[in-house]
Amino acid sequence: MRFLLPVGLITTTLAIAPVRFDGDKVLRVKLQDEKQANIIKDLAKTSQLDFWYPDATHHVAANMTVDFQISAKESQFVESALDQNQMHYEILIHDVQEEVEKQFDVKEDNPGRHSYAKYNNWNKIVAWTEKMVHKHPKMVSRIKIGTTVEDNPLYVLKIAGKDKRRKAIFMDCGIHAREWISPAFCQWFVYQATKTYGKNKIMTKLLDRMNFYVLPVFNVDGYIWSWTQNRMWRKRSRNQNSKCIGTDLNRNFNVSWNSFPNTNDPCQEIYRGPAPESEKETKAVSDFIRSHLKSIKAYITFHSYSQMLLFPYGYTSELPPNHKNLAKVAKIATDVLSTPYETHYTYGPIASTIYPTSGSSLDWAYNLGIKHTFAFELRDKGRFGFLLPESQIKPTCKETMLAVKFIVKYILKHTS
Repeated sequence: MRFLLPVGLITTTLAIAPVRFDGDKVLRVKLQDEKQANIIKDLAKTSQLDFWYPDATHHVAANMTVDFQISAKESQFVESALDQNQMHYEILIHDVQEEVEKQFDVKEDNPGRHSYAKYNNWNKIVAWTEKMVHKHPKMVSRIKIGTTVEDNPLYVLKIAGKDKRRKAIFMDCGIHAREWISPAFCQWFVYQATKTYGKNKIMTKLLDRMNFYVLPVFNVDGYIWSWTQNRMWRKRSRNQNSKCIGTDLNRNFNVSWNSFPNTNDPCQEIYRGPAPESEKETKAVSDFIRSHLKSIKAYITFHSYSQMLLFPYGYTSELPPNHKNLAKVAKIATDVLSTPYETHYTYGPIASTIYPTSGSSLDWAYNLGIKHTFAFELRDKGRFGFLLPESQIKPTCKETMLAVKFIVKYILKHTS
């Protein structure tokens, strides 16, 4: 793919012109049978298809809806192939570059203040973490849990009320670089928690009885790259002995890590890395959670897109022992989420609801002993995909906040 760059270039960011996507399209193809699925797989061998949903070629199957980005120079060939095989498709995005630029559709009221209605780059997020600690010193603390491959800090914000004897929940955002709505939600959550503590009865109770550990950006290096060089970048970090860069951090956790052979190619978007927890980011998060395992009762990770609430497992079709309980919580949470804007979410186990996956943080946390683990796939369902406009940040965060608060209330009531 175009955005798999030589390793040597990774250290010369300033010398590289940012990737543009003029004339690129995003197509949605509804596959009717296995024959059509194989046609897409064959096209992926001869053309540079950047899969948006699912995230890799080998997940493509009959009766699936597939979204992928195709370059301007190859779109005519791909569309002709689809037409010749009488495959139904629609163009979700006619010009990716236009949508990249149109994302920023919220005017900044006060450039000097942190905005929760806009996407913020890494420098702004770091400054924001400092501000939150300074503004709420008794409530918010910043913990450096490690550093990234490019020596950027990994910060977790701990948010707590007055009671010191409490359970805990770990939340992370931005494990895939191009999913900007995810870090936006983590910032929103911290802001709302600190703003409403002592004023909102429910939030005050939650914070007095539970520590919240929030990692606003998991994949910091990739997030920076998506802002400075390639908006559609997904993974990040160097790979040894390869011309391709990047490991999918959500394939790098130590759970059924090597069960999918398709994840062992460094040039694939879902490359699992050379070993479990080989990446500094994955290792830092894993070590932190392990060291706080006695108190952590829930793990929630935020991704995009497709509007789903997922729970284990991803690496097997077998259901976890408490799957009925997880499904009950997910159903009510998605019902609550839909109340303000009628946003419809589906829910279920990863493998059967979205697609099978190995080495995910969700399955790892569950097998570690955290029996309430969930993954949100935030807005939307593909109209904008990873390029969700800023005008949808607030409604996305508001509805998601309702679901998260329900999950936390349930955990407080039903865990020891």
